[in-house]
Amino acid sequence: MNIFGFGQSAEIDIVLNDAESRKKAEHKSEDGRKDRYFLFYDGETVSGKVNVTLKYPGKRLEHNGIKIEFFGQIELYYDRGNHHEFVSLVKDLARPGELTQSQTFDFEFTHVEKPYESYTGQNVRLRYVLRATVGRRLSDITKELDVVVHTLSSYPEINSSIKMEVGIEDCLHIEFEYNKSKYHLKDVIVGKIYFVLVRIKIRHMEIDIIKRESTGSGPNVYHENETIAKYEIMDGAPVRGESIPIRLFLAGYELTPTMKDINKKFTVRYYLNLVLIDEEDRRYFKQQEIILWRKGDVARKSMPHQAAVASQRFGDARQSEEAQHPEDQPEDTPTHLGAVQKNDGTE
Repeated sequence: MNIFGFGQSAEIDIVLNDAESRKKAEHKSEDGRKDRYFLFYDGETVSGKVNVTLKYPGKRLEHNGIKIEFFGQIELYYDRGNHHEFVSLVKDLARPGELTQSQTFDFEFTHVEKPYESYTGQNVRLRYVLRATVGRRLSDITKELDVVVHTLSSYPEINSSIKMEVGIEDCLHIEFEYNKSKYHLKDVIVGKIYFVLVRIKIRHMEIDIIKRESTGSGPNVYHENETIAKYEIMDGAPVRGESIPIRLFLAGYELTPTMKDINKKFTVRYYLNLVLIDEEDRRYFKQQEIILWRKGDVARKSMPHQAAVASQRFGDARQSEEAQHPEDQPEDTPTHLGAVQKNDGTE
């Protein structure tokens, strides 16, 4: 209803130029639902049309200008009032005036930088949005279209394996090895566990994939751990000299690339957690960080040239970052296995 000039007298629709051919990707929304969104890569052009449809044909629509924005923002759930924008582009489609009939406006944002992957986590959300606005004196008319961005990277063939010796003195000595330390999201973790010394009655062993989301900075960092997968590798007591193979397929789990210090707001890391449980329900564990990345080699064959160049640039930057911050890389030094008493919860 539009009484005394109040209420929306027009509807806005945003249509991408390549909507019929552009690939869509499944992405989790803030409420946990999975929806499909148009998929973009860093460096790709974003173009389309804004349709402004008058609800009452023949009646004029006065406005203070029509514009469209493309922005990327990070929202921390504990700080809802502040949206931290890292990309902000604006195109004016019409100067202040009036519309006497429905009208369509073309827009194009050329070779848009999209430096980070879309992400929805426990305490933070990173999103990319197209927003069209018809400025009004009392209340603007707006329409938003969320899109998803994937960051592609390419690592060299040399990918060092993880070899570790862990244990408890005179009780347990285990050697385990994973075939590499960096995995793409559809990869397979291959490894083996070798029991050198077993004087504890182990009844169960599993490997967990743990995602650790860190938000904030300095003394105000908050960590949220989420167990993504549990993979049972042994049920029963091992003996000295026994070797157990590991083969864990990542494609079936909801994983994102490792994200380090994104716009100085949040970090997402992944760990392999080796868990042993003895007959007295005591838990022994050892965590090892792994790097996850989104493989771009296959997709690049069908990607526009601009996105392929951006993908390569991202991969080079990622390798440069690792070279400058070796302390962030997984350690290969022997470490004693941690023990947790189930009854009192102490380590």
